[in-house]
Amino acid sequence: MLLFCFSSLTLMSYLLFLFFSNTIILEFEIFMINSIPFMFTIILDKVSMSFSMIVTLISGCVFMFSSKYMEEDEFYWRFTWILLSFVISMNLLIFSGSLFFLLLGWDGLGITSFALIIYYQSKESLTAGFQTLMINRLGDVIIVCSSFFYVLLGQYTFSTLSLNMTVLIMILCLAGLTKSAQFPFSSWLPAAMAAPTPVSALVHSSTLVTAGIYMIIRFSTSLPLSESSSSILLFCGSITCFLGGTAAIFENDLKKIVALSTLSQLGVMVFCLGLGLPMLALFHLYTHALFKALLFLAAGTILMSSFGNQDIRMLGSLSISMPLCMVMFNISSLCLIGAPFMSAFFSKHLILEKMFMSNINFFSVLTMLVATCNTAFYVIRSLKTI
Repeated sequence: MLLFCFSSLTLMSYLLFLFFSNTIILEFEIFMINSIPFMFTIILDKVSMSFSMIVTLISGCVFMFSSKYMEEDEFYWRFTWILLSFVISMNLLIFSGSLFFLLLGWDGLGITSFALIIYYQSKESLTAGFQTLMINRLGDVIIVCSSFFYVLLGQYTFSTLSLNMTVLIMILCLAGLTKSAQFPFSSWLPAAMAAPTPVSALVHSSTLVTAGIYMIIRFSTSLPLSESSSSILLFCGSITCFLGGTAAIFENDLKKIVALSTLSQLGVMVFCLGLGLPMLALFHLYTHALFKALLFLAAGTILMSSFGNQDIRMLGSLSISMPLCMVMFNISSLCLIGAPFMSAFFSKHLILEKMFMSNINFFSVLTMLVATCNTAFYVIRSLKTI
């Protein structure tokens, strides 16, 4: 209930910021070393308010779903507190205006996500948790190195970014690619499906996997990306989108199909950032977060009724036994394809249009077109099988 109240508050604040088009920066001095103050900086603007609204709204829905999904679990309250810490860490990252507190939110996401992935304590979940931890630690090392470079320049807040920090921005983009499971750091995302379904719904829609993309968006709105950074994002985004869609075609596990679809859509967002369109990438991030949360919750309901069976070939005709759930599943699947007049249609259509209008290499264009066709193929295959 508190999450829904906070989401409503951020929605009203977003409308206020949308009307006045202002940015509020709150700074609180924590301590001082050699006349250099260390500030706790909070950025309140349209981007942070709208993203926090999406995160808290989806989190509230996930908490409601988890109360039913995990009701027989002996340690449900421990699960709830870890999940709440996960949401708080994400909001700390969203509103952070300095690299030091961005690192706190970043590390908080890594620690709580590890605890959630290994929650079932099975061999599969422990292996997935270790794999996730190792790749995220690589991103943490890159973030710490960038923090050291940032401090050497005598800067502590994002408001002091300048054009001579292109190397720093490139390093932070690389760190964002590790958290957003982009090629070649993609292996941890499908493995993270060992976590409980409510965790997967939150992780794969609007929190952990979008943290890196949000960080790149936050920096690119203040400072344009260099040509080398854009080339890296274009290459990694197109390859990730293609590999995620291709792997989903040959997968029969329902949760892994949805996870690989997340991988594919994250590639679309990173590709859009490479085109130099951060606000369009944010728009696709919002549409994807909403329909992907619905898709995961519908898939979780299907798994509850099938007693944990995740093979789409063994689920049978669910449209008869679970008509409302299948309607929600079909709607979210059509959004994933980008069917006309669905939410993702408007963002995907704009991204493809800008791709054809941009002066980029033919390889990236061809890869994205094939990846888009792959998305339609594996979604239709899943709907036909179920």
